[in-house]
Amino acid sequence: MASGHAPQRPLRDAKPTPRSLEPGGTGLSGCRLGRTAGAPAAQVWAPQCNSMDNCEVPSKKVIEFKPPVYEQRYCFVKNLVNRHGLRKIADLGFGDATLLWMLKYHRCVQYLVGVDIAARPFEWGGGRLSPGVGGYIVPRELDLTITLYRGSAVQKDSRLCGFDLITCIELIEHLDSEDLAKFPEVVFGYFSPGMVVISTPNSEFNPLFPASTFRDPDHRFEWNRTQFQTWALDVAKLYNYSVEFTGVGDPPAGAEHVGYCTQIGVFQKNIAKATESSISEPEEHVPEEHIYEVVYTTSYPSLQQSKYFRLTLSSESVKAIGLMKSRFLRGLRKREGDRVVPLGSCTPQFGLTEAQRAEIEQSPKPYSVGEKFYVPLERLIIYPKVNHLVAGSMEKLRTILAEGLLLNGDQSAVQVELVDYQTQRLFDEHLISPVLESLMEEQDEYSENYILRAVSIGQTTLVAIARDKMGRKFTSAPRQIEITRLE
Repeated sequence: MASGHAPQRPLRDAKPTPRSLEPGGTGLSGCRLGRTAGAPAAQVWAPQCNSMDNCEVPSKKVIEFKPPVYEQRYCFVKNLVNRHGLRKIADLGFGDATLLWMLKYHRCVQYLVGVDIAARPFEWGGGRLSPGVGGYIVPRELDLTITLYRGSAVQKDSRLCGFDLITCIELIEHLDSEDLAKFPEVVFGYFSPGMVVISTPNSEFNPLFPASTFRDPDHRFEWNRTQFQTWALDVAKLYNYSVEFTGVGDPPAGAEHVGYCTQIGVFQKNIAKATESSISEPEEHVPEEHIYEVVYTTSYPSLQQSKYFRLTLSSESVKAIGLMKSRFLRGLRKREGDRVVPLGSCTPQFGLTEAQRAEIEQSPKPYSVGEKFYVPLERLIIYPKVNHLVAGSMEKLRTILAEGLLLNGDQSAVQVELVDYQTQRLFDEHLISPVLESLMEEQDEYSENYILRAVSIGQTTLVAIARDKMGRKFTSAPRQIEITRLE
């Protein structure tokens, strides 16, 4: 409610209330988990009692929706956001913020705003709208800011101008006639978002409920489909929007003529769609008006922030190097000059497509020199997560890794310890086999000598696997050996 008027009642109940006549806990907000439109309504008999002692045979059936109608309403908005890739979204009358909470998980969303006349600062000291630990471990691709305001849907505040979508879920029926008259000019005229979603009860459905009255005592009106569509078409024409009508909460069999339990209007501005929505200050021709009071705001870590981008790139690179080193240590190797190179594949068997694995295999192989292990950047950049982070830029990969990891002299490879604390622990616990380095000296056309150097002390079983120059593979019988010292 704008200044100078009587206090406006809450725009949407924070939780489902027993007084609400929609079945299944159908308050005006809450968690939504299921389908959108098309969820059938089930009917169950429920007794009607006119006293504590006497119950009469019911004259009507209680309708149950699966999932409940309030869940279907939120699911409708969620699917709309996904379908259009919307980035800036405001929810007028956010209630318990369930819709905002569910939208924050969408990758395309960058800015969420909630406005409610009943919002109180002490209610939003954190909670489910705040980033969790996982948000720092695996940051979002894009920035996300969430802000909650205390204010009215009929107050003008320039911070809500130019959004991709404004939702008004079960809101307008709470407005008195004076505020309802202001509502289109504020939302469609002043805020002027790309899309508006308005849902409201369909009064034609009410006779199917046990009591044919308003669904909530705070409702000032409930429209039938003709009334809502007439109002919506007039608003759309006045403010240059198109509108389509749908709904959620299918009627039970035999009552299809009443339409959906909740009717929905989806408004879309009649202008050429911009290639990107701008998360910026209001346009110059809109004077700044900050009427709303901020009650909560938070920002999420993302890969657009240098700190988290660098940490994530380093982490993904270390993971890929660790997988390659594990494969390197488990397999046979040979010496080539001062390097020891793998005879087999060092590519992980899981998490990659066949095409990705083949591309990695064609790149320069990792190698060891003494107690150091090297992974060429040309190989590392092919790993999908690493490649995605640097957009295929070798120079970007080299520059960022040089800040947190050790590169070799010509900065062509990452250098790590061949046997670090974690690897030695696995040796000690016999979770992986001891590391054996094979040094080959060619003797004749069909035989070679192998010198084995162990880097783990203890008793182990040695199996020799060889392939002759004709391509035939030979495996020896297992032989128990004792490693007494490091070489």
